[in-house]
Amino acid sequence: MEKRLVIAIALSLLILLSWQALAPKPQLVEKQEVTAVSLPQQQAASTPVPALSVASEVPLSSLINYSREEFDLVFVEPQAALKEILFKGYKDYIVKLPSAFLLEDSSLVFKKASSDSNSIVFVHSDENKKITKAFTFSNQLYSIVLDVEIENLSEGPLDFALPMTLGVLDFAADRMMSRYMNAAVGREGKVKQVNASKSSIQQDIRFLALRERYFTAIIEPEDGKQFGVITKLDSQSSQIGLSPIEARLQSGEAFSRKFYIYLGPQDLKLLNSVNPEWAGVVNYGFFDFISQILLQLLGFLHSVVHNWGLAIVILSLIIYAFLYPLSLKQMRSMKEMQALQPHIEELRKLHKDNPQKLNKEIMELYREHKVNPLGGCLPLLLQMPIFISLYQALMRSVVLRGASFLWIKDLSGPDRLFVLPNALPIIGNEINLLPVVMGIGMFFQQRMTMATSASGSAEQQKFMMIFLPIIFTFIFYHMPAGLVLYWFINSTLMLVNQIRIKQQK
Repeated sequence: MEKRLVIAIALSLLILLSWQALAPKPQLVEKQEVTAVSLPQQQAASTPVPALSVASEVPLSSLINYSREEFDLVFVEPQAALKEILFKGYKDYIVKLPSAFLLEDSSLVFKKASSDSNSIVFVHSDENKKITKAFTFSNQLYSIVLDVEIENLSEGPLDFALPMTLGVLDFAADRMMSRYMNAAVGREGKVKQVNASKSSIQQDIRFLALRERYFTAIIEPEDGKQFGVITKLDSQSSQIGLSPIEARLQSGEAFSRKFYIYLGPQDLKLLNSVNPEWAGVVNYGFFDFISQILLQLLGFLHSVVHNWGLAIVILSLIIYAFLYPLSLKQMRSMKEMQALQPHIEELRKLHKDNPQKLNKEIMELYREHKVNPLGGCLPLLLQMPIFISLYQALMRSVVLRGASFLWIKDLSGPDRLFVLPNALPIIGNEINLLPVVMGIGMFFQQRMTMATSASGSAEQQKFMMIFLPIIFTFIFYHMPAGLVLYWFINSTLMLVNQIRIKQQK
């Protein structure tokens, strides 16, 4: 019974790990109706939020490059909107953010009015109005203030309703990255993660955020009176933004609104330094609390050893030591179960036509030898949350990007011992050493646990001894080397300890 449960747990873990990598995403359809989004009643009379399309290629003549110490920004001048960001401190990582901070009115055409080391200003002017968008960069990393000013140049009153887009998420651009794209809204003392693939209205928000795998964009209106609006554009893209800025200006009057912005990595330390309320945007799923602890511990270890790979090795040792009593109980329970296998096989032969009698005799056998059939499984169940938490944390940890260890050049990607000129079936053109060595170690581990089983289930166990290591190797083959390194260290320690226990009488 224990072996079946262990196999079931292993397969459940495989499904969990492979879901993000293998689950198909919805396919684009030839004709897709944009899902309508209705604003609350107090905004019903406003101009409806127009749906954008995922930004197409913009003429180079319309682009303006703006450089800061921490990043390079590419603006689309006629829109006074951001197109993409290159983060210099993270191996020139590029985040595409179409239509970011766009005021949604097709009649507006902006021109760059000025720029210096701390700001860039765009202005639209026609016979009725003048709109100024000024981006001012703070001394705090990745922090920006956006001032929007609208002046009525006409002789009569001017009504306007200008929705502002935070950005457009393109789920089809990168299959791997799209699984980490979502939105978040901040309310009083609480941050809620929101499915960005569905249209919705988020009321009473203090700030709005969108997230990709490593980085986030956050916008907070100074007065906090706007709504967050998520509009599904088609099956593979969504627009995230704020409800319209509304006002009526008499002739000669001006209106201004300030927005606080963060464009940077999902780093708790950085976010807390800019605005502690924004730190809640960083979320690692169901076991977020455990993930946060593991990441802080990993960061501390890196501050001591100054190498992320070595920090992961030490973290693996610490986690193994913390879980050692459970692991020891698990392995001893498995050894006790193995010792009873010959007796269980005899009972199966004796009561092969009476399952109820067989189960009763097996339970009596367990009682007689004081063996708990779940003793080896419950510790395994308790270890799973830690592994899942570390998996989520390392998959989204930007600090591993470009971090090297031994032959591994980038801990955020596969270890890539070397690259073949031509792709091979299943594995592609990368030869990744760590998952293969891990699979070999798992094979010997399975062999040790199944070697004493009797003939009745020998063929099935031999199959699982080969099948599980192959499946685990396949699942881990293209995963980040940092995660595979942790699992390799952990499984190696378990194998060594298992050998030691087996040698004990």
